Amino acid sequence: MTTAFVDVVAVVVFVAIGRRNHDEGTALSGVLSVAAPFLIALGASWIGLRTWRDPFNRASFVATWVITVFVGLLLRRLVFDRGIATAFIIVATITLGVLLGLGRRLSRKLTTKTS
Repeated sequence: MTTAFVDVVAVVVFVAIGRRNHDEGTALSGVLSVAAPFLIALGASWIGLRTWRDPFNRASFVATWVITVFVGLLLRRLVFDRGIATAFIIVATITLGVLLGLGRRLSRKLTTKTS
């Protein structure tokens, strides 16, 4: 299981939880449409930072997290024409930080067990 896959799962889980909590359903198409700006931002961070070289580096994690949230929110507002209320910014920042961090820890444990 690669760290990139775990990061994608973290973003999808974040969106699925949010959609469920707001009674918007958890259909895959709906989840992916809301997750799209964050997934694009995540991909851009991985490419721009070359995260695959050292995905467990703390600076790499923090940069990936910040780019995913910041660029994801910008894309959500400017390209996908969706709202970004202050409460959503706070929830997205904290939740994505926790989920991406936990995902990295899980990925590292799985990587060291198989090596």
